Amino acid sequence: MEWSAVIVAAGASSRAGAGPRKPWRRLGGRAVARWSLDALSAAGAGRVVLVVAPEDEALAAEVAGSPETCAVVIGGATRAQSVRAGLAALSDAPAASAVLVHDAARPFVAERHVRALLDALEHADGAVPALPVSDTLKRANATGETSTAAREGLNRAQTPQAFRLGALRDAYAAWEPGDGEPTDDAQVVERAGGSVVLAPGDPMLMKLTYPEDFTMAEALARSASVTRVGHGFDAHRFGPGDHVTLCGVRIPHGQALIGHSDADAGLHALTDALLGAIGDGDIGEHFPASDSRWRDADSAVFLADAMARVQARGGAVVNVDVTLICEQPRLSPYRQAMRERLSALLDLPLDAVSVKATTTEQMGFTGRREGLAAQALAVVQLPA
Repeated sequence: MEWSAVIVAAGASSRAGAGPRKPWRRLGGRAVARWSLDALSAAGAGRVVLVVAPEDEALAAEVAGSPETCAVVIGGATRAQSVRAGLAALSDAPAASAVLVHDAARPFVAERHVRALLDALEHADGAVPALPVSDTLKRANATGETSTAAREGLNRAQTPQAFRLGALRDAYAAWEPGDGEPTDDAQVVERAGGSVVLAPGDPMLMKLTYPEDFTMAEALARSASVTRVGHGFDAHRFGPGDHVTLCGVRIPHGQALIGHSDADAGLHALTDALLGAIGDGDIGEHFPASDSRWRDADSAVFLADAMARVQARGGAVVNVDVTLICEQPRLSPYRQAMRERLSALLDLPLDAVSVKATTTEQMGFTGRREGLAAQALAVVQLPA
């Protein structure tokens, strides 16, 4: 069945404590919203729409990546308004196709959840993953006195929720302002007379709400992934020029590094480290020196391609460590700038980026100042 996804990430995150809003906090090395985006894309979503608050549009565009794979749209003051904005971005999708509406704050959605929902949708207008209520339910009155409520037949609804796209569009169009705010999308379809069935829920579809939820989610993220380490090495000789470029930073020097691209040995080594972590060849395979397109190219292009390959596998970079080996130029004044540049290129916090410099005590080609070398390590988490 053809299907699209709407990821709702426009909420205020008022109960999540200090820091960025929930969709943009890091979990297992990547933004919370990125977990759902990667999972739904890998499960076969034809299109993904990420709905965000106006002030988060630029940040969301960085997290989402290419507009061809994920469209970023602005949401509204309520969740229902945000869902409507997401559906509007799918205006040209067939009414008979399916749409999955998902909360970005539930990062552990997986292909098995999608398959169960689409199967359930074969004979209904909507399908909702749900868990039976297992705890005793207590209702408190205004004075704090409690009574016990029956829990038979009660379920906890989760997301993603799947619908026939046309049915959900029509149901939202029929929802009147006097009806109040729906608590989920299934309620909108139910109110319009549509049929909604339950699919198996999963405790892994937990919603991140409070600060302590992130501690638990971090542990789950580690248990649901494998850690890979990649190593890269590169070297370039010196030639005529007035600067070198290392880790994306221009450094004045009496010579330049000679190479087909900008000869940024730091970024070349780091690119190979990322490719090594996912077993996807090396920089020479993807960007051969025989290809004129890469003559004098900014090596950030190579690193971005390696990052995209990691993300396409549902992976995330945890930390990187680059060592630059040379007698000259003196690199310590530029270390912080290089760290900051790598932090921006990799979307990593600064404390996950290390850049070091050393010499070979005047031994070998670097000791003779014929050129410089770089080596890099990258730690990547991939789905188990």
